[in-house]
Amino acid sequence: MTTLKSKLHDDLNSAIKERDELRSSTLRLTLAAITKEEVAGKEKRELSDDEVQKVITREAKKRREAAEAFAQGGRAEQAEREKAEGEVLAAYLPKQLSDDELNAIVAQAVEEAKAAGAEGPRAMGAVMKIVNPKVAGQAEGGRVAAAVKKLLAG
Repeated sequence: MTTLKSKLHDDLNSAIKERDELRSSTLRLTLAAITKEEVAGKEKRELSDDEVQKVITREAKKRREAAEAFAQGGRAEQAEREKAEGEVLAAYLPKQLSDDELNAIVAQAVEEAKAAGAEGPRAMGAVMKIVNPKVAGQAEGGRVAAAVKKLLAG
């Protein structure tokens, strides 16, 4: 078992012992998603820590989107629950980049792309190829794309 997955299991056991319903249900759902990912495909396999982290990131994104949908639908109680579950999962993810840090990385990538001959809005793909490996797991794709668009337009 990977270290991240075993940490999730240990935290689930302590949440159950502490009768922390929110944490235990969130961790159960996340571990179920990890197991589903492990048995998907032709044969069962063990996920690496990076793959487990991607599953946790996907689950956290689902919570964020659900919270927004509930808030727009006027179901504040449900939205709060989803936000709380997202915060539980955020503890297992790397610290997110601030807007300033993200903009600095994107600006550097734009310069690299311009040096390679890519200019204007069509350079989006080239810049994203440079930025994505640098910010993997530390910034959501939508945030990165918005920052790149803003810098290429300006």
